[in-house]
Amino acid sequence: MRVFDSSDIRNVALIGHGHCGKTSLTSAMLFTAGATDRHFKVDEGNTITDFDEEEAARKLTISSALAGFQWQKTKINAMDTPGYNMFLNDARSVLIAADASLVVLDGVAGIEVSTEKVWSFAKEFELASAIVVNKLDRERASFDRVVESVHEAFGRAAVPVHLPFGSEKNFSGVIDLIRMRCYSYQAGGNGKGSEGEIPASEQEAATQGHEALVEMIAEGNDELMEEFFATGTLPVEHIVSGLQQAARERRIFPVLCASAAQNVGTDLLMNFIAEILPSPLQRSPLEATQNGNEIKREVMPNEAPSMFVFKTAADPFAGRVSYFKVMSGAIKDDAHLTNVRSNCNERLAHIATPFGKALQPVTELRAGDIGAVAKLKETLTGDTLCEKTGCVVFRDVEIPEPSIAYAISAKTRNDEDRLSTALAKILEEDRSLRFYRDPQTKEFLLAGNGQQHVEIVVSRLKRRYGVEVELKAPKIPYRETVRGTASVQGRHKKQTGGHGQFGDCWIRIEPLARGEKFQFVNDIFGGAIPKQYIPAVEKGVLEAAEQGFVAGYPVTDFKVTLYDGSYHDVDSSEMAFKLAGRKAFRSAMQQAKPALLEPIMKVEVETPTEFAGDLMSDFNSRRGRISGMDIKGGMQTIRAQVPMSEMLSYQNDLISKTQGRASFHMEFDHYDYVPAPQAEKIISAAKTHMHVEEEE
Repeated sequence: MRVFDSSDIRNVALIGHGHCGKTSLTSAMLFTAGATDRHFKVDEGNTITDFDEEEAARKLTISSALAGFQWQKTKINAMDTPGYNMFLNDARSVLIAADASLVVLDGVAGIEVSTEKVWSFAKEFELASAIVVNKLDRERASFDRVVESVHEAFGRAAVPVHLPFGSEKNFSGVIDLIRMRCYSYQAGGNGKGSEGEIPASEQEAATQGHEALVEMIAEGNDELMEEFFATGTLPVEHIVSGLQQAARERRIFPVLCASAAQNVGTDLLMNFIAEILPSPLQRSPLEATQNGNEIKREVMPNEAPSMFVFKTAADPFAGRVSYFKVMSGAIKDDAHLTNVRSNCNERLAHIATPFGKALQPVTELRAGDIGAVAKLKETLTGDTLCEKTGCVVFRDVEIPEPSIAYAISAKTRNDEDRLSTALAKILEEDRSLRFYRDPQTKEFLLAGNGQQHVEIVVSRLKRRYGVEVELKAPKIPYRETVRGTASVQGRHKKQTGGHGQFGDCWIRIEPLARGEKFQFVNDIFGGAIPKQYIPAVEKGVLEAAEQGFVAGYPVTDFKVTLYDGSYHDVDSSEMAFKLAGRKAFRSAMQQAKPALLEPIMKVEVETPTEFAGDLMSDFNSRRGRISGMDIKGGMQTIRAQVPMSEMLSYQNDLISKTQGRASFHMEFDHYDYVPAPQAEKIISAAKTHMHVEEEE
C-alpha cells in the first residue's frame, strides 16, 4: 500500500449494539473496495476483523480490530468494535485513535441497549458521528421507524442524507439526498450501484428529504443561511462543504442506509466517509501534557515524529503487537523512538498497516495514520513514543474497574507454573481484566465485566497457551468487629527451669467508625510497662485480631488502649508481652459484643424502563437498598447498595429478567453488620469448616 498524506486518511470507528452488523458492514466495504476477493460472512466465522478463535466460535466481536484499505484516493482505517456491554470498554479505548464514528443501527431493532452508551463514547471524544441504518433487507425493517427512534434519543440534529429505495426483501437502492440521484444494486453483488434518476414514486419523499437536509445545513452557518433565504436552496458544493463543517462540529449527525448482507449502499457509505467525514487534521484536539503542563494538541504533520499506542494484542507467533496512531511527523520503517514512560529506546522494525490479523508492511506512515509493529520491548497500551525529550505526551483512556470476580486455580502443577505468564499476556491486551490475590481469603481472583468475559479468558488460556484452570465463586471476605466496650487483663506467666515468662497488661477495647480499621493508644504512666515491651502488646493484639474471634475472620474497626500492667525484671520479655496482648484481646472480645461485618457493593444497573420495577423488587429481595434513580431516553439507571454475598449470581439473573437488555457495574463500597439470621448461618458454617480442618 502506498504512503498517504494526512489529508487523505479517514480513521473511522464502527460502533453500535451487538449484532447490528458492524463486522458485516466492514466486510462488505472491504469487498466493494477490492481489498478482499469475496464478501466474508460472520456466520462462516472467517471475516477479516473477527479473526480471533473465540470470536469465530461465538460469532460475536470480543476485541476491536482494524483494517486499512484504499477507496479511490483515500485510505480508510476501519475500526470494527465490540457491541455487547461486557466488551464495550475495548470499544471505548480505541476511539481515542478515531477521527469519526459510524453508529450502526439494526433496521428492525433501531436504538438498542448499547446504542446510547457508545453514542456517549463518541460524544466524550468529540467525534464527528454519522448513523448507518443497516439490515434494511430484513423482514419488518423500517428506515422511517428507526429514524423516528433516533430523533427521540438524539434529537432533530440526526438528518437523513440517504433514503432507501424499496423495503425489506425488495430493498435494492439508495437515494442520495445531497446530489438527488438514485443508485440501484444487485442483491449480493459487488456493492457498486448503478446511478440513475430518482423514480417518480420516490420523488416527493426525496424532495422533502433534500429540503430538510439543506435547511438544517444552512441553519448553523450565517453565509449559507443568507444564500438559502435568497435562493431557497444551496448548490451541491455548498451542501457538501456545509455538511463537512456541521459534522465536524457535531451540529448534524447524517443518517445513511445500507444492507451489509446484500452489499447494498456500501459504495455510497465509503464515498460519504471520504467526502464528508474529517481527516486527522480536522479532528478536535486531544488532551495531553507537555513538560508537566496540561494542553490540548492536534495531529501535527510537520513536527518531529511521535506516536500513541492505543491497543496491544498478544499474538502466539508474532508476540506483542502494538497498534499506534502517528501523532506528529512521519514514522519510517526501522525508526528508533523513546518510550516516555519507561525511558526505553524502541526500534520500530517492520511497521505495517493492520488488516485484521494480517500486518501489511509499509515503508512510512504519516501523521494521523494508524499502524502496527511487533515485539516492542517495554511499550504498553497508553504509551507515547517520541524522538526527543519534552515531547507531547497524550493522555490514556481510563478504563472502569471490572464488575465481577471469580476465584481461579490451576488444574495441575504444570498449569500452575505457566498460569501467571499466560495471564500477563492476556491482561496486556485486555485492560478491563484484573488478576490479584485477596489478602484475606488467600484466593487468586480474576475480575472481568461479566461471566462470559471471564469464561473467554479461560478458553483463551487453554487454546493459546495450553493452560487449564477452574473457576468458582469467590469466598466472601467477611470481617468481624465490636459493638461494645470492655476493659480486661491479659496475663501470661510461665515458670520453667531457669528464666520464666511474665507479661501483664490491661487493655480497653472499643468500636471505631466503619473504615477506620485499627487504633492503638499507649496510655501507660509511671513505667508500669517498660517502653520496649509496649509494641509487643500491640503486635499480640493484631495477630489475635487477624485470626478472628466469632468465625475466624479478621477483626477491624476497633480501638485498643493500653492503660496499665506490670512486669518482672528477669522474666519479662517481648514474647511474654505479645502473648499477654493476645490473651487480653481474646478476653475483651468475649465482653465487647462481637459482630460480623459483610462487604456492601455499590451497584449501578442500566435497564429499559419496563424492567425497572422488577429489578428494584429484586434488589429488595437481596437485602439491597435503593440509593437513586435516573431516567434518560428509554433507559433507567438504578443505583443500589447490596451485600456482596447476594450478588454472586446476579449477572445470570439480570440477563434472565431483562432478556439480556440490561447491564450492571459493581464495586466495593463499605462494610456493614450482617443481620442475625444470616450471621448465625455464616458462623455455623465457619465452625464446621474449622472442625473439619482440625480433624484432617
